Formats: sequence, C-alpha cells, structure tokens
Amino acid sequence: MIHRYFPHTPEDIAKMLGRCGIENLDDLYADVPESLMLRRDYDVPSQMSEDEVRRYFKELAESNLQSTCFAGYGFYDHYAPAVINHIISRSEFLTAYTPYQPEISQGTLQYIFEYQTMMTELTGLDVSNASMYDGTTAVAEAVMMAVANARKRNRVLVSSTLNYLYVDVINTYARYHGIVVDMIPEKDGVTDLDAMEQMLASGDVAGVVLPSPNCYGILEDYTGVADKVHAAKSLLIITAPASTLGVIKSPGEWGADIAAGEAQSLGMPLNFGGPNLGYMCCVKSLIRKLPGRIVGATTDADGKRTFVLTLQAREQHIRREKATSNICSNQGLMALYAAVYLSLMGPEGLREVNEISCARTHYMVRKLEETGLFEPMFPERPYLCEVAMRYNGTVDLDILLQTLCVDYGVLAGVQTDDDCVVLCATEKRTVEEIDALAEAFVSAHNDLKDINSQN
Repeated sequence: MIHRYFPHTPEDIAKMLGRCGIENLDDLYADVPESLMLRRDYDVPSQMSEDEVRRYFKELAESNLQSTCFAGYGFYDHYAPAVINHIISRSEFLTAYTPYQPEISQGTLQYIFEYQTMMTELTGLDVSNASMYDGTTAVAEAVMMAVANARKRNRVLVSSTLNYLYVDVINTYARYHGIVVDMIPEKDGVTDLDAMEQMLASGDVAGVVLPSPNCYGILEDYTGVADKVHAAKSLLIITAPASTLGVIKSPGEWGADIAAGEAQSLGMPLNFGGPNLGYMCCVKSLIRKLPGRIVGATTDADGKRTFVLTLQAREQHIRREKATSNICSNQGLMALYAAVYLSLMGPEGLREVNEISCARTHYMVRKLEETGLFEPMFPERPYLCEVAMRYNGTVDLDILLQTLCVDYGVLAGVQTDDDCVVLCATEKRTVEEIDALAEAFVSAHNDLKDINSQN
C-alpha cells in the first residue's frame, strides 16, 4: 500500500484514473505551474525535541506577513470570543461523525438542533438544515431545490448584483443538471426589478435569486418582489451574509421561500480560504425538498428530551441516484462554532457588531474620499459594512493593491473591475487602522507614479 490509511488498491486507483481520462495521479495537478511544484525534501531538521519543533515552527509562522484586512466580498474579519474554541473542544460534542445512532450522538444532535433554531430566527423562515459546505454551494443547492420543486421548469433568474463567486458555482451546478440560468440586469447598482418582472412573464421560471446586501455592499429594496415572483409560480431565494441578518430585513420578512448563504461572518476566522459554513432555511412547505441534515427534538422511552435526525431517508446519504442532494458530509464543527458564537453574542451583541462595522465603514469612505483617489460608486445607495469605491488614480489599481499588501501589510479590498474596489471595515478595524489605510493608499500611489515617470 502506498498510503497506510487509504484502502484503495492499485487496481482501484487505475479504474478511477481511467474514469477521469488520465494515466496517473500526477496528471491531476497538470494545471499547477512547474515553478510552484516542490521537487525537494522539506527544509526541516531530521532530529529535534518536541520543544525545539514547536519553537522552530513558531519562528516560521512569525515570518509570515500579518496583514490588516479590509477585504470582504463574502469573507469577513469579525471578532470571535476566546471561549468558543474551548467550548467546541468539549467531549460531549466529539461524538459520531455521522450521527445515525442518536443514542451515542446526543451532543452532536443537540448542537445541530440549537444551530437550526438560531438560523430560523435570523432568517425569519420556518426550518433550517445543517451540513452545507459553504455559501456558494448552499445557494447553488437552493437553485436545484427550486427546480426540483417546480418539476417541469428548469429556468432560474439570478441577479447580476450577486457576488460573482456565487454566480460561478451556480453555473457549474446548472451545467450538469440541465438548468438554464439567466442573469437579471442591474440598474444603478441594484437589480433591475422591471426587467425581472418581464423575464418572469415567460412562465417557465422555477426560482429567482437575489442578494442582500449585493456585490457592491448595497442594501436593495425588495418590497413587493415576493408577490411578483409567487404570481409567476416561482420561488424566491434571498442570500445574505449571516451576520448582517442581525440588523437588516430578513429573507422571511421579504417573503422569501428559501434563504441560503455563507455563515463565516459568525466569528469564523479567515484561515487562508476556510473552513466555511453554508446555511439554508426555507418555508415549511418545502421541508421535504431540503438537502443536508435536519435534527428534531422528541422524547425517549423515559420521557426525557432527546434529539434525532428526521424527515430523511437513508438514500439521502448512500444512494446518489435517489438523493435530494449529494450534500451529505457533516459540516458539524462549523455549525457548532456558529451556534456557540450566536449564543454568546445574542441579539444585542450581533446588533452591536453590525452597528460598529457600519460606523467604521462610513468613516473609511470619508477618509478615502479625502485622499482624492476614491469616490463611492453609488453615493445615493444605502450600505452596511461594505462599499464599492471607484478609483480615480493614475496608476494601475491592481498593482496599487498588490503594493499595499506586500509593502504595507494591508489587504485593501477586493478589485472587481479596472476602476472598482470593494472594501469592508468590520468592528475589528480601528480608527487608527483606517487612517493608516488612507495614508498608505496615498504613499503607495505617489511612489508608483514616481516609478512610472522615471521609466
């Protein structure tokens, strides 16, 4: 055996490679540039004591550049109470990976139940699931759920103001499930609702996906939208970062049938790309179409309160062709993290997080405007803790952002166009850090302009 804990025989591997149309495992990484491939042994001494190993890797970690994060666009640098890591490590939560046997999985089942309860309160909908990988796949699953509910309709409308990462994953899912995705045009930074109504008139739309806030950070007004969508016999899907649901109008209040999105904003650290947590909630009438896990509360033979997996056939997990969805791996640790975060913060704490983030973001906009390099793309539109800024400088924006990252230790937003950058200031960003961000933009811009003039 090549790998001690992998059960696959050489024959098994050969069959899988043949199914993929490749000859060997190295072909799986054919798109990785040769310059990034490590062709030597790790530069780690062969013999060290445990204390020496800890010290060695601590020194390596300290050599990394610790950046101040003003990036958002779906991933947010929020404060997390230190006690969370202690609570999620308690033994009662370290039960079965897949909680099929409730008698030995009560810890796991209870925290999933509590997580579901809190997510329904946030979204204003009837029921929540668990075990969604991340926001993008959760929204894509919501699209599939809408099509499955419509049966004979396979067309979905997606707002052009939705985060492009979500759009890309929706298109990937749709391609292999025969779903037609049409983009609703945007107008002045928000969804063109008149165009949406015209597109609904075709009578073949299974669902409509709308963001709140949108990719520019704008809080869109969806008054009356649910009535129009439902009149066309379609489902309304609204996506939002979970933290913002503590203060903005919930999907349920807008009349949405499904709410799906990313829950990383509930205090989860930004660990170079994950882990994340997708959430999905829906109205009661759609509960049989809901993928993932659903935990219910009941009583045992002694009348004691207990928790069980409910409303799911075993085919959901082991027979792909019969499953509602193939999301079946347990993203339980992140659901536990979110449940502990929400229970510690409470409604008042979540509101405070958003109020401080909103105030810091508005202060950041004023400071960036003062530099003369930026202006809000949509100054009349309301935003919460994220904003799209138009760049008016004379050097390349991409190079400017790279310079700020490498030379100033600042992740200064996410570039979405040649002259547009989306920035976010959460409650962790101080006034001093925002002032330093504005100064860094000016300094880096002037340095690059001087270099360009010399060349």
